Amino acid sequence: KEKVQAETFIKLVLLYNYRVERIKQFTNVTMGASTKEADIIVYNDDTCTKPHIVIECKNETISELEFLQAINQASAYAYALSGTIKYIWITTKSKNEYFLIDKDNNIKQSIPDIPQFGINKIQKYKYVYGGREQNQEAKKDKIKQQFFELETISEKDLINRFKQAHNSLWEGGKLDPSEAFDELDKLIFCKIWDEKIPRQKGEPYNFQIFKEPLPKNATKEQLLDIENKQTNDLFNRIITLYNQGKKEDPEVFKDNIRLSPQKVKTVVTYLESINLNITDLDSKGKAFETFMGSYFRGDFGQFFTPRNIVKFIVNSLPIDYKDKVLDTSCGSGGFLLYALNKIRLKADVFYKKDEIKHYKYWHDFASNNLFGIEISEKIARTAKMNMILHEAGHTNVISSDGLLQDIEIQKNSGNKEFKYNHFDYIITNPPFGSNVKQSEKPYLENYILGHKNINWLDPSKNECRDNQSTEILFIEQCYNFLKVGGILAIVLPDGILTNSSLQYVRNNIENWFRIIAIVSMPQTAFSPTGAGVKSSVMFLRKWNIQTTDKYKLIKQTLQEQIKKESCLKRKNRVSARSIEQPYPRDAFSN
Repeated sequence: KEKVQAETFIKLVLLYNYRVERIKQFTNVTMGASTKEADIIVYNDDTCTKPHIVIECKNETISELEFLQAINQASAYAYALSGTIKYIWITTKSKNEYFLIDKDNNIKQSIPDIPQFGINKIQKYKYVYGGREQNQEAKKDKIKQQFFELETISEKDLINRFKQAHNSLWEGGKLDPSEAFDELDKLIFCKIWDEKIPRQKGEPYNFQIFKEPLPKNATKEQLLDIENKQTNDLFNRIITLYNQGKKEDPEVFKDNIRLSPQKVKTVVTYLESINLNITDLDSKGKAFETFMGSYFRGDFGQFFTPRNIVKFIVNSLPIDYKDKVLDTSCGSGGFLLYALNKIRLKADVFYKKDEIKHYKYWHDFASNNLFGIEISEKIARTAKMNMILHEAGHTNVISSDGLLQDIEIQKNSGNKEFKYNHFDYIITNPPFGSNVKQSEKPYLENYILGHKNINWLDPSKNECRDNQSTEILFIEQCYNFLKVGGILAIVLPDGILTNSSLQYVRNNIENWFRIIAIVSMPQTAFSPTGAGVKSSVMFLRKWNIQTTDKYKLIKQTLQEQIKKESCLKRKNRVSARSIEQPYPRDAFSN
């Protein structure tokens, strides 16, 4: 709270032009029989006898209920103070609300900002394109309020705003956490879209609260109508932004915003002042990743690979800007974004950051070479939002069953790039523990690993299994998608490497791939996501078909040789026992 209060004091001086002598902190306010302490009071005179603005500062982590209590507290101070006070400002730094106080008529109206020093008329909105340049012109006019441009904030502050906005929707269980996360994604999408709309200097942003004019001597009923109109107008602007964005980018969100106008307004209060588009790429990306990580460690932990593991795997691979990279179970998009970061770091080596070639180097890779498949439509949207915040191409992230044949995936997504023998790298952490049943997924019969031998004397005779583990099928699917010579980095449970019943899986891995390395991970590697399965990372390079056939032939030859030698040894042992222990001559005599 003290930090918020100190920063608010500085804003009053530097941004609102109030003189330090007219700003008092920790001022006693008599309220009936008790005395309380107001955080900041701004006065209209040098003797500090005419209070003008009351400011209540709170910790950034307070809940919506606590914020409402802070509004009531500031209002009580305003009514208790004598004189000409007109405004209150409640701030947690990440959230700000401002009110006009009419003490004579007992009216409190929400407004977009407090007035700057010497200003009598507040504008309808606070944030405009080119706000700083507009301020220079506004300074010439002592009557008009100065506008502000959207601000960039730190990674820590952005994480906090995302969390607070999410919590305001969740409200301790009133809305399902996953649904709250999904709805927040939609509003972040609207925010980014609004910032990208071309506008002239001085034109307001739509993703902010507008003030409706207050008629003189307005009744409480009229004020309530104005507040509702203000909220509904904001809601309609957000819906318009959302529909515009959906029209231009229909693959990100398909369903409508399912929040009430008041809920939308609450989220807007957290995000309206920031500029997500020009906030440092690393900061906003890490902020969303961190916020998302705390969420994915809950009910959706299976969709989240710990970032230290992601970083290790990607850093181990020699990915180049020309390579096509696929994640067949992309979840929140971590592998793809770390692959992008690898290319961005290469761009830093080759070009200056402000050069067009620098942007083109990594952005072309992001738009054309990163591909992801995610079976959950909700999580796929999250991956797309994650990539949008990283300014990465997201059109190649699709929602589909990653085990379908490539033709079916192309048909469902409309993206022809998802084809077999097409990718240079596949980096993936497939879902563990689920089974694909042949009765539910007919495509099981298309997989070699979806079949089993029914005649041990004749390996060519087999039939489709009743079910098979998803992680096993994904090994074969990744083989299908890889180019010859392409590299697969896949997280697998150790059972695939050690269980005797899965020898047939290991045999096929040897037939299809050169095993580059197997890295065993500790038991606790996935504990942040709630998973405790001991796992390893396999790095595999795809053989060409000739090498695969050669390995199969060598194995078959060795197996036949071993069978013959085994039979010969058994025959010799039987013969030896017959010689050593012959039956007596009268063994069958009466």
